[in-house]
Amino acid sequence: MKSPYVAELQPGQVITAMFLVRHKDIRQKKTGEPYLSLVLGDRTGEVDAKMWDNVEEVMETFERDDFVKVRGLAQIHQNRLQLTVQKLQRLEERAVEFADYFPASTRDPEEMFAEVRRIIGGFGNAHLKALCEAFMDDAEIGRLFRTAPAAKSMHHAYLGGLIEHVLSMCALARFSGEHYKVDVDLLMTGVLLHDIGKIYELTYDRSFGYSTEGHLLGHMFIGLRMLDEKARQIGEFPPKLRTLLEHMILSHHGQLEFGSPKEPLFPEALLLHHLDNLDSKMEAMRHSLEKDRALEGFFTGYAPALERQVLKKEKYLQPTVRPAAPVSGTEAGPRVEGQPRKPAAGSMFAERLKQALKEPDGKE
Repeated sequence: MKSPYVAELQPGQVITAMFLVRHKDIRQKKTGEPYLSLVLGDRTGEVDAKMWDNVEEVMETFERDDFVKVRGLAQIHQNRLQLTVQKLQRLEERAVEFADYFPASTRDPEEMFAEVRRIIGGFGNAHLKALCEAFMDDAEIGRLFRTAPAAKSMHHAYLGGLIEHVLSMCALARFSGEHYKVDVDLLMTGVLLHDIGKIYELTYDRSFGYSTEGHLLGHMFIGLRMLDEKARQIGEFPPKLRTLLEHMILSHHGQLEFGSPKEPLFPEALLLHHLDNLDSKMEAMRHSLEKDRALEGFFTGYAPALERQVLKKEKYLQPTVRPAAPVSGTEAGPRVEGQPRKPAAGSMFAERLKQALKEPDGKE
């Protein structure tokens, strides 16, 4: 088994470990000499890495998506863990266990797919039920839907992340749809199909990236094309209902500046946008807290998906022990924040307190 994993790295630790190269960039020092800026990863996360010395010997021996064995020092730089690489060697694929390098949902993909099937089976609208079943009955779509991440890096960026994201949204949609008295079947169909184009937009056989089609078209247009194909396949799908679904796919990012060519114009579309945003932001916050749990202080590093740092609430709420200054030449002992300070033995305040608490007969 691979060891250590990224999640196990500690500041000050010298490690020898194997990683997948998720990003490689050859840069120049002020002296003109090259250095390597890398992102190395495994199934538990990723870490920034820099190689400053002997770079010319190794920089052409490996590429992005290769496996490498490195020796280096883990340290904190700008409140983020960084690995300073001293030695690097490319590895052959047969030398590694693939499952160690690709982040994946903790849930079983077949179990999640069965849950999606049960949700669709509960639809009352026969047209929407037939449409969603046509998607899931497609062997290629079903296989990719069980595997795809929900994003390259922003949220649910792991194998099985897309279907996990969809199921989380389904749970929210059931409750909120009934609460706001909208068409729950329509809302749930929007949830199931809003990101379906990502199975072709993203590449995820090694590090996550964008396919050529994904770069050129994006997942919304790809999703519309898939919807058109399946609606034609089942036949006699209501044109106006199809238009509503197309609008939900096009508007689910909510605002033009966030990539939606249209803003949500009816309740189910608006609710879909907010559920998508809520679930993605909560997952991004969870990931940020998990990723930076070893760093000092009450805040994580900057989280691009949230455009902020995140408070480590549990750490913040833990009592902190602070040394107390001696009182009247005596040791007062450490103070636990949130608890009253006990007076030091022999202090003037302590003596007065004892006098005030004495019984009338002069005995304590």
